[in-house]
Amino acid sequence: MIRLIVGLGNPGAEYADTRHNAGFWWVDEAALRLKARLAPDKAYFGEVARVNAPAPGVPGPLWLLQPQTYMNLSGKSVSALARFFKIAPEEVLVVHDELDLLPGQVKLKQGGGSAGHNGLKDISAQLGSPHYWRLRLGIGHPGDRAEVAAYVLRKPPASERELIEQAMLKSLAALEHLLKGELEAAGRVVHAQPPRPKAPKALSPAVATPPAQPTPTAHDLQPLGKPGPGGGGS
Repeated sequence: MIRLIVGLGNPGAEYADTRHNAGFWWVDEAALRLKARLAPDKAYFGEVARVNAPAPGVPGPLWLLQPQTYMNLSGKSVSALARFFKIAPEEVLVVHDELDLLPGQVKLKQGGGSAGHNGLKDISAQLGSPHYWRLRLGIGHPGDRAEVAAYVLRKPPASERELIEQAMLKSLAALEHLLKGELEAAGRVVHAQPPRPKAPKALSPAVATPPAQPTPTAHDLQPLGKPGPGGGGS
């Protein structure tokens, strides 16, 4: 059962719409759906919301968290809240931007490395475990490793932002499964592929048209046994 959902990003208006803040965008939308309000909490170094009854049959509480420590120190915020409320790494979901997925793609997984993501790297170090859940929102890759730092701190063009938001909506459809601990079902929702377009139906073979009959001539219309016009008898 997921008891803590963390969205990663950087604080401040100058970073609000940058690719690196995709995790913040997701948690903002989750808070709206859960009718929760994020508010600053110095004890946990972040914006925090508590949801007492997040879904039918889920007693809660569920915690939503947006660390305000800047990305590289995200673990300071996550570990402070998780340890105080005795939340195990396996009960934590971290939502973050993912360079290795294209905009519009989204993946759910548990554990693994940080793949160079400094927020994940610090969370794993501070929790003492990499076995938390990750929801990876694709933002694409600039194609050059040297450009990554600048790329994640830029705003995506409108077409890419729209794809990222579509992926967010798709994964938010799995929220209730996550809260109930139905993680396999959540994965099926997140990873579902759009149905393939159906092949057009084959056209029915045309009905065979009988060959055209020749137009009868005046000769053809004569009574049997009588010669036609201009004909001679024996």
